[in-house]
Amino acid sequence: GGSCERPGTLPAHLPPIKVLGFTVEHGFPSQPSALAYDPRLRVMAIGTKAGAVKLYGAPGVELTGLHKETATVTQLHFLAGQGWLLSLLDDNSLHLWEIYQKEGCSHLEETRSFGLPARPGCSPSITRVTVILPMSSGTVACLGTEGGAVYFLALPALVLLEDKTLFQDEILQSVPDDYRCGKALGPVESIQEHPQDAGRLLIGYSRGLVALWDQSTGSPCSLPGFQTPAVPFSQQLESLAWEHSGKNIVSSHSDGGYMVWAVGGSGQRTQQPITAVIPYGPFPCKAVSKILWRTCESGNPFVIFSGGMPRASYGDRHCVSVLQGRILATLEFTSRVIDFFTVQDPEVPEGGFENPRALVVLVEEELVVIDLQTPGWPTIPAPYLAPLHSSAITCSYHISNVPLKLWERIVSAGEQQSPRLSSAAWPINGGKNLAQEPTQRGLLLTGHEDGTVRFWDASGVSLKPLYKLGTANIFQTDCEHNDSLNQAGEEEWPPFRKVGCFDPYSDDPRLGIQKITLCKYTSKMVVAGTAGQVLVMELNDDKSEHAVSVATVDLLQDREGFTWKGHDRLAPRNGPIAFAPGFQPSVLVQCVPPAAVTAITLHSEWNLVAFGTSHGFGLFDYHRRNPVLARCTLHPNDSLAMEGPLSRVKSLKKSLRQSFRRIRKSRVSGKKRLNVQEANAQLAEQAGPPEVEMTPVQRRIEPRSADDSLSGVVRCLYFADTFLRDAAHHGPTMWAGTNSGSVFAYALEVPSQEKFSERAVEAVLGKEIQLMHRAPVVAIAVLDGRGNPLPEPYEVSRDLAKAPDMQGSHSMLISSEEQFKVFTLPKVSAKTKFKLTAHEGCRVRKVALVSLASTAAEERVENCLACLTNLGDIHIFTVPALRPQVHYSCIRKEDISGIASCVFTKHGQGFYLISPSEFERFSLSARNVTEPLCCLEVSRLVPRGAPGHLLARLRRLSQQQHGEPAGHHRGHHGGGSEGFPGVRCGRSTSGCCRQL
Repeated sequence: GGSCERPGTLPAHLPPIKVLGFTVEHGFPSQPSALAYDPRLRVMAIGTKAGAVKLYGAPGVELTGLHKETATVTQLHFLAGQGWLLSLLDDNSLHLWEIYQKEGCSHLEETRSFGLPARPGCSPSITRVTVILPMSSGTVACLGTEGGAVYFLALPALVLLEDKTLFQDEILQSVPDDYRCGKALGPVESIQEHPQDAGRLLIGYSRGLVALWDQSTGSPCSLPGFQTPAVPFSQQLESLAWEHSGKNIVSSHSDGGYMVWAVGGSGQRTQQPITAVIPYGPFPCKAVSKILWRTCESGNPFVIFSGGMPRASYGDRHCVSVLQGRILATLEFTSRVIDFFTVQDPEVPEGGFENPRALVVLVEEELVVIDLQTPGWPTIPAPYLAPLHSSAITCSYHISNVPLKLWERIVSAGEQQSPRLSSAAWPINGGKNLAQEPTQRGLLLTGHEDGTVRFWDASGVSLKPLYKLGTANIFQTDCEHNDSLNQAGEEEWPPFRKVGCFDPYSDDPRLGIQKITLCKYTSKMVVAGTAGQVLVMELNDDKSEHAVSVATVDLLQDREGFTWKGHDRLAPRNGPIAFAPGFQPSVLVQCVPPAAVTAITLHSEWNLVAFGTSHGFGLFDYHRRNPVLARCTLHPNDSLAMEGPLSRVKSLKKSLRQSFRRIRKSRVSGKKRLNVQEANAQLAEQAGPPEVEMTPVQRRIEPRSADDSLSGVVRCLYFADTFLRDAAHHGPTMWAGTNSGSVFAYALEVPSQEKFSERAVEAVLGKEIQLMHRAPVVAIAVLDGRGNPLPEPYEVSRDLAKAPDMQGSHSMLISSEEQFKVFTLPKVSAKTKFKLTAHEGCRVRKVALVSLASTAAEERVENCLACLTNLGDIHIFTVPALRPQVHYSCIRKEDISGIASCVFTKHGQGFYLISPSEFERFSLSARNVTEPLCCLEVSRLVPRGAPGHLLARLRRLSQQQHGEPAGHHRGHHGGGSEGFPGVRCGRSTSGCCRQL
């Protein structure tokens, strides 16, 4: 969330634009690998395979840290209530993170790291850490290793207490003779602190041995009810847990079973468990990797475990089971379970019950929270960490300043769509959100591969799901069979219950959404898909049952010699279709051939929608429900355009032949020119400044071949009320830009509102422009006489924007992949240009006209052109002068999907996918910034950066508390704060803190 100022050439009345990069991330962290929870602070931490550590509390409370090493976070552990967090990486290094306050806000910072020293003559894997247990005192952590030893680490200094190290030999002395057999105990699988006696540790080894170790005496102590201090099991041990009273322990094993052992009270000594059960037996089952035991006031305790599925039948299922008495729920997830914990009160009185409120499960692709206090154990909706990629994201669209009425209607449709089964509040609610309330409502719409469009509240830090629109029910697909399968499985064993919403399976890839546009003033929306389907939809607050009108637009226009070899169109359903409240389709426009839609635009005031594919573009009047225009843009050599993105009949020989043909043509293209191309180039340049010699700084731009495959792809469409025929009369126009640098301008005859039903819209070709180097046209915009972008439909009539200046001459801004060019209208003569490729050596990927407000005075607003290049850089230019302002590196140039997914907002922010499940939001405006500002109250008596004598005294007191000789920590840095920057005592109630 840092900012940096770049020198620019902004006008004197505006301060330099600040580029605020990477302000906040939205969505579910990519590749999560570890989970932790602090019951006192009520925050959780998620570690990732990329080395990131993310803390989450109440909505808006987010902290992020990144290890210096790009290594997988394998474990995370809080020092409860103290603001310290331990992380273990897969390189066996241990790191300490601190939550500290700066300028009233909390931040997360790595303070120091530690690595266990290798034992002489032993393999490095011997000291690989397998288990970490921070003690409840907060001053010591236990480290179990692969070699079976247990090390003790002083906190927060991360100093090894060598005299306390516990090796296997000391445990083996108390093991029955018949168990030793000269074998090692194996890695430490679990270390658990006695819930009522912090001095005793329950240690479990993978071979199946469990021992109780007394820290005060430094020796094993007898387990009450057992004949020996160490108890061997017949099965390999996977996990251990105490019952809260300390009277029972529960162990899970590799055979898919668990055992409950009584360890309290007197009576006959036995080595038989109270309970030994394989829940999903009797056939061989997979291991129960983790188990929790939680007491409950209602009687039966909760037993929660992961794994244990029948190996042959369901060994590939990802499950967490919740068992309470005779009630069993087998929660099935669509991705691997990483970890889970329960949420309950941090302090349980003696003799009291834990009464867990919720179960939090982290799987590879989402976070699921189960309400354990509501019958049926429903899911609690998450206010953040939503899996944006529940189906793969195929496109994005942002809407700023959403009117309140539309917002409330969308929220209402979402609430009716998925009523809350759980009344429980979000249980992870620690910290305080300090960010100001958003001044305007923002919507982020994501289109998905399964034909859904999801609406997200993008107003603040947390991206919240509002509503989901499905389009699959409009077509005849194979998705109906899923319902019958689910019904058939109600009586099956195990009693699987699918939870979570991550479902990457798509019934038909043709359903994928490619383009979205929405008019926020009329609630009209258009979504277009992979099979050439264009759906015109309207928001309805009530459910409805009606037939959808179908219209076909042939974009080939009877062009001979072309045969579509791609996928078929989606077959629409016949007859009335039931629709829930929300956006409901009124018209389906089917493009022929059914190629993916590459561009759409909507003008709700004229009742027109324009759409384009790789074959051409069409114009449709959705009020009269009839086509207005169809234009083919294909070149005779556009063979790839006839095969489609889902075709499997592409010829390798043909592809190679086309590649060699392009190479040959690029070598001679500088010498040979088509006469039409020369004429168009002269026409475009006739009123522009004379061409200067190519300077050494600029790179020469090679013209592109006229018959490149996919040259007919329509890249952009645009409606404008401007001057096209002459300078005296303005009127509706439509503009289309293609991959080959062609721009088509049509004058439209649109009847008045009263005569929409009587007269049809007419379109007449007004101008056809060919860019000199045939670079693809990325965007088109018309600027009024004052150089401002034209307002959106209905903005002027509803007094939401100033009327455009129709007195001065209008300008047209055409953005191609290589340059920006401003033409005068209606003559279409070149006015000014900026050759981005020649100057910067890059190509334009995304552009947008953004409104940037001054930080000094809100009324000072300047319209600028924001451009994202193929190198991941963002450039800002003034309009219409095209003077470069700032240049900022935003996205890694290797991140092709991130660059392709970027969308700009109208007020200088942007979103792009940093992973399939996460959007990163950045800002180009110093005034319009969204970033997490939050505070976590952490109680410590030793201030940050405390003086050396205070830290030295703290260490001495800590040593005395644990029975160590003064000065035990040999090899430390002096006693100053340089050696232990920011060392804090653990809990404010501990003895050493009171003495301070």
